Amino acid sequence: MNTIRSPVCTVVGHVDHGKSSLLDYIRKSNIIKGEAGAITQAIGASLVPLETIKGICGPLLDSLKIKFTIPGLLFIDTPGHAAFTNLRKRGGNLADIAILVVDINEGFKPQTAEAVEILKHQKTPFIVAANKIDLLPGWNSTKDNILKNISNQGQDTQKRIDIKLYELVEKLHEFGFASERFDRVLDHTKEVAIIPVSSKTGEGIPELLMVLTGLAQKYLESCLKCDINNPAKGTILEVKEEKGLGMALDVIIYDGTLRTDDIIVIGGIDNPIVTKVKALFEPMPLSEIRDKKARFKQVDKVCAAAGIRISAPEIGKVVAGMPLMASSKDSLEKTKQEIQKLVSEVIIETDEQGIILKADSLGSLEALINIFREKNINIRKASIGNISKKDIIDAESNYEKDPLKAVVIGFNVKLNDDAKSKKVKVLTSDIIYKLIENFEKWVDGEKKRREAAEIEMLVRPCKIKIMPGYVFRQNNPAVVGVEVLDGKIKTNMQLMKDTIPLTTIKSIQSEKKNVAEAEKGKQVAISLDKVTVGRQINEGDILYSVIPESDFRKLKELKKHLTEGEITILKEIAEMMRKENPLWGV
Repeated sequence: MNTIRSPVCTVVGHVDHGKSSLLDYIRKSNIIKGEAGAITQAIGASLVPLETIKGICGPLLDSLKIKFTIPGLLFIDTPGHAAFTNLRKRGGNLADIAILVVDINEGFKPQTAEAVEILKHQKTPFIVAANKIDLLPGWNSTKDNILKNISNQGQDTQKRIDIKLYELVEKLHEFGFASERFDRVLDHTKEVAIIPVSSKTGEGIPELLMVLTGLAQKYLESCLKCDINNPAKGTILEVKEEKGLGMALDVIIYDGTLRTDDIIVIGGIDNPIVTKVKALFEPMPLSEIRDKKARFKQVDKVCAAAGIRISAPEIGKVVAGMPLMASSKDSLEKTKQEIQKLVSEVIIETDEQGIILKADSLGSLEALINIFREKNINIRKASIGNISKKDIIDAESNYEKDPLKAVVIGFNVKLNDDAKSKKVKVLTSDIIYKLIENFEKWVDGEKKRREAAEIEMLVRPCKIKIMPGYVFRQNNPAVVGVEVLDGKIKTNMQLMKDTIPLTTIKSIQSEKKNVAEAEKGKQVAISLDKVTVGRQINEGDILYSVIPESDFRKLKELKKHLTEGEITILKEIAEMMRKENPLWGV
């Protein structure tokens, strides 16, 4: 029998822009106070029934003149990184629609942009909640509807909010989305609606729910049809130990019906896990499945879409993000194959060179893979669980060919005590977007460090002048006073006049002390072998460092590490050398 399920709505955006507090206002549950650093680190689910939405929206919903058949909205609150919107199901994204939360004062941040890219890639329809309007300078909060509130503000504040909204319009346009303030949208299939809101005062939230519910009903009804007689399909949100219940699973069911005593097949890291539903617990409407004080009621069955807690034996090895399917005994083998195919689409094992990725759940692992692939970073292995000795050994095997790939990246996982290597870089974080930032920062730093070490092995460009009146000895060795015009001279550096190598610096003396080098602007005495002043060299002569052709080519590659003066000298040397050999250094 076909029925209309609740749309699954994911709430995404930059960390600290108010995703959880927006849902808190609707739920009045204040989940955010239980989160580390007020950042949502676990994916939760909340069912908001249609009656609640009607109560919040009041006459706004009636103005749409739509007959509502959806039972409510099932919200998924994601962690800081938008890539968690790809909690997967067969055939696409778990979310039917999304709210992109943007702090209207701060505008787009890198994670906001990533969220939009992912929503675009997954073709997930979305609306924008321009949050924290109460923090706009000069804003006066009232209980009126948001449009009346805006019109009642002072002229400066009205102008300020218009500027901020059109900054959002401009940013969305960069991603290929036309957008407008919600009351000015002419066609919701072509324009993204922006709703100014405050999750603190509640201003704009009735309008936000009105637009969201109206869009879901009008444009998603056909894809919300599901056959409640089908075996259930879902995704594991969390595995937890519950007092008096033992190990339990928090699950989003997005298709079909799950019943007590149903056989369920859950994706495993190596093999599928087969178990039986012992009990089902449904959070009361407006409860949050992660809330320790959430009220649950035991039920015999649950229909999609729903957040449900499952008690079942032998689920100790289940990890978050894994797919779940109910199965009959007859179709068990087929279901197991289908489940593991879903898992194998994410977990990576190749012989190619690349970094190692580890995560605590299948959803977060997929997020990591997508982010690193977007940056064209090769991945050798991606799997679930703590960082093991084998992970370190796998990463170390990259070191000889490419030390920058001897890296293990871990999201929300620990490093095992026996997993150590001086050659392997381990980066871990419990905030996913920081991993790519830290990795790129490390790679950049390592490249600079390695290039700087490499350039020190090369002959650097240098130019000196023999100062008139400062010949201290004519030969065996010649000792003369020189000024370093640019670059840096070092002992044992060869020098040339025009294109002819003449001599080697045997020693450098500055203020009667022997030194190993002297840089631009210094005036020092140097001793030179195999030359006589008045024959091969003269007062006032300009001498250059002798740069081997191979060093010259390498210096061109590494010229970002050279000073502007050194680059100029390099060009002068090339011009001199190419008078005799036009292809020198090419």
